Amino acid sequence: MPSSTSKHRVFVFIDSEVIPDQQIIVVPVEDAYFLGLLSSHVHVKWSLSAGGTLEDRPRYNNSVCFDPFPFPDPTPEQKQKICDLGDRLDAHRKQVQATHPDITITGMYNLLTKLRAGEPFTDKDRAYNDRALVSTLKQIHDELDLTVLDAYGWPHTLTDEQILENLVALNAERAEEERNGHIRWLRPEYQAPDDVRAHGRAPQQGTLEGIAAPEETVIAPVEQQKFPTSFKDQLAAIRDLLRTQGGEWTVAQVKAQFKNASRKQKAIQDCLDTLTDLGVIACHTEDGTPRWYLADLQTAA
Repeated sequence: MPSSTSKHRVFVFIDSEVIPDQQIIVVPVEDAYFLGLLSSHVHVKWSLSAGGTLEDRPRYNNSVCFDPFPFPDPTPEQKQKICDLGDRLDAHRKQVQATHPDITITGMYNLLTKLRAGEPFTDKDRAYNDRALVSTLKQIHDELDLTVLDAYGWPHTLTDEQILENLVALNAERAEEERNGHIRWLRPEYQAPDDVRAHGRAPQQGTLEGIAAPEETVIAPVEQQKFPTSFKDQLAAIRDLLRTQGGEWTVAQVKAQFKNASRKQKAIQDCLDTLTDLGVIACHTEDGTPRWYLADLQTAA
C-alpha cells in the first residue's frame, strides 16, 4: 500500500480493518513476495517513468504503474527469497517506528537517498541514522534489488535506461501472450477460480477460452466536472482528464466524468478523434471497443 502522491515509492502492509481513502493505492495481497517486488528498484523506476506528477511529487497512477507492469517469472527459490526480503523490509521499518515514534518513513527514505548519493552526513543525519538504522534499510533494499534482477534473469550491471527498455520489451511479450489467451494470474484463486478448481492448484497461467469478455466498467466520480461549451475548452478538459488520471478510456468512461454530458457523446467522440489526429492521445481497440490514452505513455504501456 503506497500513497498515490508522495516523494518516495513505499509499500507497506496494513491491517485489514483499516479503510484507506482515495489517495491510497491498495494491492489486495498478503504475500510479502509482492511487497518485496513492488519495493524493488525495478518497479520504482518503472512507476516513476510511467506515472504522472502532482506539483513536484511523483504520482502513482494504478492503470499505468501497476496494471501493465510485467512481473518476473522467478524460480521457487527466487520467489521465496524476495518474499523473505519483503518481510524483513516491512518488519524493519515498523520496528524502527515502534521504538522511535518520531521517526517517519519519509525521513528514513530522505536519509537513504542521501546515503545512496554518497553525500556526507551532518551530525544531525548521523544521530538520526543511529535511531532509524537507515544503513540497515539500505542493505535490505540492495539485496532485494539484486534478487529481483536475478528473478528477471537480468545482469546486475544494467543501467536504469536498460531496465526500462527490458520492461517495455517484456510488457510487449506479455501482451502478446494475453492476445493468444494466456494469462499470468497474480491471484488465480480470485481471478480464475474455475481453472483452480479444474486443476486442483493455482496455475501460473490460465486461458481465456470459454470466458466471456467483461462488461465495460463506467464509474462516475463523486464530483463530476461541468462539460465546457466551446470546442477548444472541451479539448482541453478531455486532454487534462487523460493526463491527470492516466490509463485507458472509452467514450462512455470519459462521458461519465462530466455532469452535463449525457447528450454530448458525439462531441466527446469528436474531441477524442481530434486529439488523436493531433498526436496528443493515442487509441487502440480491445474487445471491439476503442480505448484512448495519453500518447506520452505509449512506449511504457
